[in-house]
Amino acid sequence: MADHGSGTPAPKETGARNGGDLVVETLEALGAKTVFGIPGQHALGLFDAMGRGNLHFVSSRVENNSAFAADGYSRATGEVGVLFLSTGPGALTSLAGLQEAYATGVPMVVVASQIPLEGLGARRKGMLHQLDDQKASAANVTKSQRLIQHASGIPSAIQDAWTEAISSPQGPVWLEIPQNVLLDPIMVPPVEDALAEAADNPPRVELVREAIKWLESAERPAIIAGGGTRRGRAEKSLLSIAEKLQAPVICTPGGNGAFPWNHELSLQSWIEDRYMTEVLEDADVLVVVGSSLGEVTSNYFTFEPRGRIIQIDAEPRVLESNRPGLGIRADAGQALAALDEALPVRSTAPDWHGSTPQQLVKESLAKVRARLESQDLAKELKFMADIREAVPAGMQTFWDMTIAAYWGWSCWDAREGQFHSAQGAGGLGFAFPGAIGAAVGLETLGKPARVLAVSGDGSAMYSIAELATAKQHNVPVTWLIVDDGGYGILREYMVGAFGKATATELARPDFVKLAESFGIPATRVAPGEVGDALKAGFAADGPNVVVVETLLRMFEPTHLDS
Repeated sequence: MADHGSGTPAPKETGARNGGDLVVETLEALGAKTVFGIPGQHALGLFDAMGRGNLHFVSSRVENNSAFAADGYSRATGEVGVLFLSTGPGALTSLAGLQEAYATGVPMVVVASQIPLEGLGARRKGMLHQLDDQKASAANVTKSQRLIQHASGIPSAIQDAWTEAISSPQGPVWLEIPQNVLLDPIMVPPVEDALAEAADNPPRVELVREAIKWLESAERPAIIAGGGTRRGRAEKSLLSIAEKLQAPVICTPGGNGAFPWNHELSLQSWIEDRYMTEVLEDADVLVVVGSSLGEVTSNYFTFEPRGRIIQIDAEPRVLESNRPGLGIRADAGQALAALDEALPVRSTAPDWHGSTPQQLVKESLAKVRARLESQDLAKELKFMADIREAVPAGMQTFWDMTIAAYWGWSCWDAREGQFHSAQGAGGLGFAFPGAIGAAVGLETLGKPARVLAVSGDGSAMYSIAELATAKQHNVPVTWLIVDDGGYGILREYMVGAFGKATATELARPDFVKLAESFGIPATRVAPGEVGDALKAGFAADGPNVVVVETLLRMFEPTHLDS
């Protein structure tokens, strides 16, 4: 959406260093290697400076997808994603992608250009892309927003932004730099070093001590592992605590993969199931890590815990936002490490009304399976099992807001890979550009690996232009498009609520021919052939597309039973 052909012309090349060089030099000094974005008139100083540096640029076709790609890069690598944006329409188009990164806690540094200084302050000068206050538009989807008015302030501002992005709660940070600040010659010497260290966010000692008292006296402890558990790299401590307490553990969609799927204490990720809700309600002490106990985790706010809650989160606004409890504001990794160090091994086994925790877990999972098997969902269960069998154990997967992903929230065993979905903000179009960014990131780190993206036909159309990006950069991404001719989950919701669906049916392209028009191999297969088609795609070079035309159904919602 950015205008690339008009506006204030850039000055001729003088050979002098400028503000754009300071941006590139500082990012390189901080360890950045790859940048995502789209060039634009006011941002030309950034892109010209990249030609004198060592940053690798990946150009998307829509700014929103650039944000998703930088997000995917960060999730896959653990590094900071970097995004360059033009002014006005370009900057605004990125906001939905940034909402996902902000909601999920993905560290990113966003550098947006601005109109020249003389146009700032809501003056109506008629400049191209002019907004009254551009950074105010980003206030809802970034941790902070800064306007840099002098080139000498660029290195410190970027260093501060990087520090804030990696400090828990992590997230995107917005910087904007006017066109003339990027282009004017400078006296500032080249940036030689930059340092950004995450701010410490440990738990308070008295809160850890109180939590230990609760846990030591608990008869039926249980744990909910949310996305913050993964962001805080708390998996090892979580496993140790669960085994010391003999506490069943369930993962939220964001926490999927934080706890071993087949562990004898694992309730897996069936967080929307009534049988699981009942287990969690019955816990006398429930540890909630990196989750707000929000809509999905609470089985759509039907969760009514009868025991005490210990809630750990780096974001203070999350604590007790849905349920009262002992709130511990801390990075999940630091908090669970402190609890693990102080927590002794239980001397007596928990008693779940005559059952051991292991028996409870086994019985609860059996109840879930029986409920699913009673609903004529054999096609859906086989479809998801075939995908899981085809996907290598270490492959990272990215899922759009589509019925297959909603199944994945509950049934996907991440194994040694990572499960990524757009459940933070719930926007469409995340999977394919996120997977592109992930594959680029793994290659950048010297760990090249293929990545899987899963979309529906509706969500695929949000990011279809990125077929050009995947082809241009020969990115090893396999894109599975499950084509049911509409917004499938909304169709189900409307039929369930109103008896019929309205405005959910979609005209869509021939995805195979469309992909082939970009020079990308594509195939259409029946649902029963999805596993073999994916395996073939995984063995190929560069991007490829697998299309399955089928209507998947969701399992019946259990929150309605109560």
